[in-house]
Amino acid sequence: MMESLTLTGLLKQVAGEFPSRRALSVSGKFDLTYARLHQLVEGAASLLLAGGVKAGDVVALTFPNTVEFVIMFLAVIRVRATAVPLNSAYTADEFEFYLSDSESKLLLTSQEGNEAAQAAASKLKITHATASLTEAEAEVKLSLIHSEPDPHSVAKLVNEPSDAALFLHTSGTTSRPKGVPLSQLNLASSVQNIKSVYKLTESDSTVIVLPLFHVHGLLAGLLSSLGAGAAVTLPAAGRFSASTFWSDMLKYNATWYTAVPTIHQIVLDRHLSKPEPVYPKLRFIRSCSASLAPAILARLEEAFGAPVLEAYAMTEATHLMASNPLPENGPHKPGSVGRPVGQEMAILDENGAQQEANVSGEVCLRGPNVTKGYKNNPEANKSAFQFGWFHTGDLGFFDPDGYLHLVGRIKELINRGGEKISPIEVDAVLLSHPDIAQAVAFGVPDDKYGEEINCAIIPREGSEIEEAEVTRFCKKNLAAFKVPKKVFITDSLPKTATGKIQRRIVAEHFLAQISTAKVPKFGA
Repeated sequence: MMESLTLTGLLKQVAGEFPSRRALSVSGKFDLTYARLHQLVEGAASLLLAGGVKAGDVVALTFPNTVEFVIMFLAVIRVRATAVPLNSAYTADEFEFYLSDSESKLLLTSQEGNEAAQAAASKLKITHATASLTEAEAEVKLSLIHSEPDPHSVAKLVNEPSDAALFLHTSGTTSRPKGVPLSQLNLASSVQNIKSVYKLTESDSTVIVLPLFHVHGLLAGLLSSLGAGAAVTLPAAGRFSASTFWSDMLKYNATWYTAVPTIHQIVLDRHLSKPEPVYPKLRFIRSCSASLAPAILARLEEAFGAPVLEAYAMTEATHLMASNPLPENGPHKPGSVGRPVGQEMAILDENGAQQEANVSGEVCLRGPNVTKGYKNNPEANKSAFQFGWFHTGDLGFFDPDGYLHLVGRIKELINRGGEKISPIEVDAVLLSHPDIAQAVAFGVPDDKYGEEINCAIIPREGSEIEEAEVTRFCKKNLAAFKVPKKVFITDSLPKTATGKIQRRIVAEHFLAQISTAKVPKFGA
């Protein structure tokens, strides 16, 4: 029973049950069975022990989506250390913050290295090592180790449910990123929840399109698949490529994939401009990490002939919180993120009282997948953990069928003369226009109303849509007080690593430029 309470125990069970099934492939390079992956992880774990990594140590990893990352991530948590996956595109200053805040003792990179990460590690006096695997039959090489490790050292280690296995930072779309420690129990619980709601089995196969340094790609794409005995494919380029996505999906008989709305839009646009001769028969398509406009959901379903299931997740819940069900388990509702999965969820008012159906309040949850608290941040913990619940900072309501509908971040709601406006609702209307590719609504200070609503859009390729047309469309589809007063037309919008538009940064940017006729690009 103890093994099912840890991710490492769960993966060991799967390797024993499906030793010869394909676990992990890198397109055109590697095909690893579950037995072989288990051997490689145990071998890499013995290298880490020989290199002085101890239980409780913190190990940062910055890799593209590679087999080395998967093996070293699993090896780090196997030796009861804490893994900190970091975006390889960070600047040296960003690496310095994340390495310092996580209290990392070791930095692992690919053999090619990462100049910015290594500079930050050197400044902080953190040891750097490279990990490489040249072929499926070889062993992982760790640059720290020059002698034979003890092959029996790992077998003596017992992973505990309370072990801090993963340390991530929140995306910081409304505030400074907060450090989130997640235990083996948190990881195992989330993997079981994801497996359960999507009925993942050894017959499933997926291609990873999201970065594995983020909780969405790591938990929903990789670990839930490995926990189900399913097959996982990593793109040869180490990241998502629209040009190879469908060929990988076909070659490896993919049955589903998970992505953020930005990537769904890219996949859809490519389908419309360069359709594939044939598409795989998918059980479902999953969308998470940002709101998916109902119009985009409908286009995806029409294009690829599979149900598109929108889900709700956050780092503090080890990803999954709620999801629309598979068709055989109930309807999936466009505009809703579905029903709670494997945890308690409630809508609370500011006094901690539960709200009835169709009444908005803060989305709160509790369960074995939820973090025990932010690291070294008593102020954030006091605010987030109240009345026996974790408070998400999201505003939402349950409909009479128990489906959750999100209204927006509490801090992002626009208060226009006392009328509370959800920017997500305005986003959805904007994205339903056929000439708009991306859109984001945001609040700006206003002398008359306190706050006024503005928006920024990226036109679809080839479109020459103008502000007047956007305003006309909004007036037709929104109440008058929700219509953006100003429309900015741009060719780029700032996003997090997973494609979530950074509403706060957009608002700050356009507010600063509101008096100028020409709006510079982000970062200019």
